[in-house]
Amino acid sequence: MNTAEIISKVFLPLSLAIIMLGMGMTLIPADFTRIIKYPKAILIGLTNQLIFLPIIGFSLAIAFNLNPVMAVGLMILASCPGGPTSNLITQVCKGNIALSVTLTAIASIVSILTIPFILSYALEYFSSNTDITIKLPIIDTIIQIMGITVIPISIGMFIRKHKTNFAKRMEKPMRTASTVIFIIVFIAVLAANADKLVDGMKEAGLVTLLLNIVTMGLGYLTARLFKLNLKNAISITIESGIQNGTLALVIATSILNNVEMGIPIGAYSIWMFITGGILMWQFGKRPDVNSK
Repeated sequence: MNTAEIISKVFLPLSLAIIMLGMGMTLIPADFTRIIKYPKAILIGLTNQLIFLPIIGFSLAIAFNLNPVMAVGLMILASCPGGPTSNLITQVCKGNIALSVTLTAIASIVSILTIPFILSYALEYFSSNTDITIKLPIIDTIIQIMGITVIPISIGMFIRKHKTNFAKRMEKPMRTASTVIFIIVFIAVLAANADKLVDGMKEAGLVTLLLNIVTMGLGYLTARLFKLNLKNAISITIESGIQNGTLALVIATSILNNVEMGIPIGAYSIWMFITGGILMWQFGKRPDVNSK
């Protein structure tokens, strides 16, 4: 394997597993029962993530007449809701972190089933009139996604339950380690494909920015429409618009073995950190978001 393949097939999945392990060490079983306590907020958030997000991604791919590789890359991103980054941004924005973690956890589990079917349809639709032939092994994909996400989260929760003090002490170091590992691997992937990234930004830069802004806007509007307080609205806004770019990159480069499909994901990740930073600056400085 060359350097790019080693990065995409080994270090990228490993970095995601470490991030998920760290997230699992912050969770307890009660986090998964909050759907009973916050039924309306959970339902709105999951509807945005699992239904509207893929529809918006699909519509944008058609509207911008993306080539098949870029279109599938955008759909990979749109099929990967939530992620550890959204939890961190929500915390800084003084949103409802419990709601954020619950949405991330539930969406991550449900997406194990939805990702293969969304991508199978996208691959068939966008590749139908081209010479590109890509087959998504659904069972293998489910197994790989479980190995990268569900198993590390479960191990993390097991550690949290039986070694609570250790898990609490490790929260900050694990978060720091996860961030550093992701940044290093992400930069390495971009550096290995720098020549393609420039063209990719020209072709997918605007559409990925729109995906980010439109989904965030939808999250905020739906939360306010159903009269959720600002704390919950912030969480749903971020969960709707901040996607799991790491998982998407793993699927594109490790499962589908197509580095070019990762280009829209790379472009999106840049926008995600910019818009996420703006949200953190705007909401993070607010003295109180509970009363509004």
